[in-house]
Amino acid sequence: MKIAVPDLISPSYFPVEAAVELGCFAAQGIDMQLELISPVERAYEAMKAGEIDFVAGSAHSSLSAFPRWEGVKLLCAQSQGMYWFLVMRSDLGAKRGDLNTVKGRRIGAAPWVGMGLRQLLIESGIDPIHDNVTIAPTAGSLEPRVNFGRAAERALAAGAIDGFWANGMGAGLAVQNGTGTVVLDARRDDSAKFAFNYTMATVACTERLLAEKLDVASAVVRAVAQAQKLLIAEVGRAEAIGKALFPEESQLIVELVRRDLPYYQAHLDQAFVQGMNTFARNIGILDADVPYEAVVAEQMQPYW
Repeated sequence: MKIAVPDLISPSYFPVEAAVELGCFAAQGIDMQLELISPVERAYEAMKAGEIDFVAGSAHSSLSAFPRWEGVKLLCAQSQGMYWFLVMRSDLGAKRGDLNTVKGRRIGAAPWVGMGLRQLLIESGIDPIHDNVTIAPTAGSLEPRVNFGRAAERALAAGAIDGFWANGMGAGLAVQNGTGTVVLDARRDDSAKFAFNYTMATVACTERLLAEKLDVASAVVRAVAQAQKLLIAEVGRAEAIGKALFPEESQLIVELVRRDLPYYQAHLDQAFVQGMNTFARNIGILDADVPYEAVVAEQMQPYW
């Protein structure tokens, strides 16, 4: 079977990557192949077309291929909360929490990822149109198999953008290389608490797969939950996984995963679905209230 991630060089989808590399899927009797399919909407389109079986990506992005959540279900969370970072060029002198620094600037973001930043800014009193904030993909970042966070950090270093909204690896590399400053950590900063449930890293499958292979879907959830537990118990395991999947950037992965461990919970609760659907309606990708049971595969609850 195949599971897609939209960014491989990242802590965002590391529980699924760990489930592959640590043999958690194999222990459940599943021969799982990990595939990089980017951006995330392309991954969901591939799942809808039957080219892959599962997507390990941002939850709200399911709507890119499955309007009103018709035909798709979320199985579990990889980690709780919206997980992206706003990073600005270090020479701008931006301070942590000062969102005004984005005014008149070019911010690199993948299309369905950028939706989170745009709404966060609006709810923080910044009008991206009036305040001339450009939120758009960086050049070449929408090509297949591109790791956006890595590409965004390189674009920032080259001066092609003033900032980016991307994953913890991109942020970590920018800070390490001295090219960027973290202005906002969407999951941890008090000023962004209202945006916590905009989205989260989840695992999704089609309703067809759920109906035909409920045992497999259940085994996938058990494997992801087991990978979370293994990393919580021994975060050092992340080093070997990083070296196997992205050796050049692997020196950062243990600390990035360690920072995320408090969010390694597989459950999908009512508050999350309500918050995500409110966000989706506010940005115009959902046009009707959708109940919890239409979004989440409730059969998976025993395995969270």
